[in-house]
Amino acid sequence: MREITYLQAIREALLEEMKRDERVILLGEDIGKYGGAFTCTKGLFEIFGPKRVIDTPISEDGFVGAAVGAAIAGLKPVVEIMFAGFLPLCMNQIINHAAVFHYISGGQIKVPIVIRTPVCLGMGAGAQHATSPIAWFMHVPGLKVAVPSTPYDVKGLLKQAIRCEDPVILFEHMQLYRKWNRGFVPDEDYIIPFGQADKKREGNDITIIGISLMVHKALEAARELAKEGISVEVIDPRTLVPLDKETIIKSVKKTGRVVIAETDNKTCGVGAELSSIITEEAFESLEKPVKRLAAVDVPPPVSLALEKHLYPSTKDIINAIKELL
Repeated sequence: MREITYLQAIREALLEEMKRDERVILLGEDIGKYGGAFTCTKGLFEIFGPKRVIDTPISEDGFVGAAVGAAIAGLKPVVEIMFAGFLPLCMNQIINHAAVFHYISGGQIKVPIVIRTPVCLGMGAGAQHATSPIAWFMHVPGLKVAVPSTPYDVKGLLKQAIRCEDPVILFEHMQLYRKWNRGFVPDEDYIIPFGQADKKREGNDITIIGISLMVHKALEAARELAKEGISVEVIDPRTLVPLDKETIIKSVKKTGRVVIAETDNKTCGVGAELSSIITEEAFESLEKPVKRLAAVDVPPPVSLALEKHLYPSTKDIINAIKELL
């Protein structure tokens, strides 16, 4: 298999699905001739033209609403929200329309829309751009939520999302766009079904559940601790809705100790929900209480010097593991 970047994997998924299904269209700010703010759609405008790669006005509420209507009418819109911090601008369209139409229509209406958006925490993007609102959407019935961490996962999950008949929000941490995040991706067509977690590293002493970027921090921590004889298992849920509880609980029952690492705020974050599930379903297997590592409950600063203290580091994960052991 060839090795490609996370960005290349996103573009390949979009290109292949647009070739496979003429109903797939793209909408977003600067995604046409400009190729997207982060080059995810570079070259697609030249291949498919302005009717399928649609540059939108700076109005998230407007173009997400248009995409919801297009999905109901039979198209397969893939919407790019330039920053996850802009999702509040279109919450009405996502929560009160896309997520519920299938239910309130008694199954007569489908809304096969995909919303892609990068979490920009750690890039100095500031309070209105750098938020990590992943947990918000776990709370909404009718939405699927994906958090791919590798090129292989983002391509397979994005292709699955586009083929899905339900609304999907796919979070792409912007730090994963960097060239260091390369991985093996097959040439042949593949998808990753939702609700299948991936065990990124086998271990026996403690389980780390990493969300998105934190998968890589967890693997770094595991490699460092292996030098001290500590065996760390790293679980990547890949999708949070639906969630693969079975893989998580099985790992917890094996190791008896758990660290959950995420970039959402700690209060009511992804880790809070996962911790509750583990406590409810595997309490007797726990040797110590679940340890949650998450972003501090403050708005993200623009200063990189300050922002690096906002969300968990590899060192924080190592310290948490040693504390539990």
